[in-house]
Amino acid sequence: MNQTYFQAYLQQQKAVYDAIPLDTVERIIHLVKQCREEDRQLFAFGNGGSASNVSHFITDLGKSASDSLLARGESNRFRCMSLNENLSWITALGNDYNYEDVYLRQLQNYARPGDLVITLSVSGSSPNVVKAVEWARDNGLITVALVGGKRGRVADLAHEVIVINETHYGRVEDAQMTICHMICYGFIEAY
Repeated sequence: MNQTYFQAYLQQQKAVYDAIPLDTVERIIHLVKQCREEDRQLFAFGNGGSASNVSHFITDLGKSASDSLLARGESNRFRCMSLNENLSWITALGNDYNYEDVYLRQLQNYARPGDLVITLSVSGSSPNVVKAVEWARDNGLITVALVGGKRGRVADLAHEVIVINETHYGRVEDAQMTICHMICYGFIEAY
């Protein structure tokens, strides 16, 4: 490999970053803010690298963003949960029902109308993500999806969608994490 590959990679990543629709990011931040102000629950989930990004996002939102708001005199924290963290529950659901239900059945236990669901998916077609977003939308939750260039079914279901117009998994996942950081740091530094 040579530096030409790395330069091209960075140029392509920069093009992906430059295409992030900031107006949609702002609308999503408003939904997250409203969720916190109304003391509602925020649920997030994804698979593979997207699951790792969700875990990172929920940590930043639940700890750092909450701490920053409290330090500025706000009275409540983010009530947020990554649905891909409870391994024993996920494996029990996958084993006793099917893997497509691992997020849906957790939402059925916890979620209430008006809560917020955020999903990250490069394909937008993972059956477990699609079923959970369908259920959430049908049951009065607000739904947000960050997806890759293939869009998938979840892009048609979610109330707010950001499509990273790229099919390269690394570039999409990096852009999704950047959006998650923009949301969190919006509360840490700007709001």
